[in-house]
Amino acid sequence: MVEGKILNARTLLRRNTRDRHFDALTEMKRLALRAARAESAESLLGIEGGAARIYFSQFSTMITDAAKVRGFDFTTRNRRPPTDPVNAVLSYVYGLLVKDLTVTALAIGLDPYQGVYHRPRFGRPALALDLAEEFRPLVGDSVTLTAFNNGQLSERDFVRRGGAVSLTAAGRKTVIGVYEARLAQEVTHPLFGYRISYRRALEVQARLFAAVLLGEIERYAPMVTR
Repeated sequence: MVEGKILNARTLLRRNTRDRHFDALTEMKRLALRAARAESAESLLGIEGGAARIYFSQFSTMITDAAKVRGFDFTTRNRRPPTDPVNAVLSYVYGLLVKDLTVTALAIGLDPYQGVYHRPRFGRPALALDLAEEFRPLVGDSVTLTAFNNGQLSERDFVRRGGAVSLTAAGRKTVIGVYEARLAQEVTHPLFGYRISYRRALEVQARLFAAVLLGEIERYAPMVTR
């Protein structure tokens, strides 16, 4: 799952950045290979953190100049609470993704609160967070970039209080529309080779994970795009 997340983040960066930072792309590829061979959750956490630092250090290069002129730029990933509009949308869309994966897990008979990477904690849908990893770049980050780069969000869609930034009701409605449009988009599944919507892919990946638990397949194959 973490390997898939790093590879998908690298692909999004490679496709959308205006500046070719080959060193960052090379290092993310190396970290994805290390993630595939990690022997403990602790080492995997360190690898994931390193890849995230590189990725988010380049995230601003995927935001258009027009969006930056409107005041929407990105410096670093922050949350609890987010302190700028881009981080506010990232956090909100990640929340939508985890909610949908919680429902998906329940629908196929999995306990969304028993994770394999994220540690279980009261009220924390650890398995949904696990399943969300590879979809964060594919859905969450893509939706965020689309909403800002296409001019679908403006300053009036955000509320600023005490150093924190959140979406207004109208802003949430706009983001949900972009999110639903992304989930409806189709992509070729890397394992099965057929076209599939991202929404359907959420279920397919959850079922693949269940098949690993049941011993029907040996290894989980993440949803990775090229």
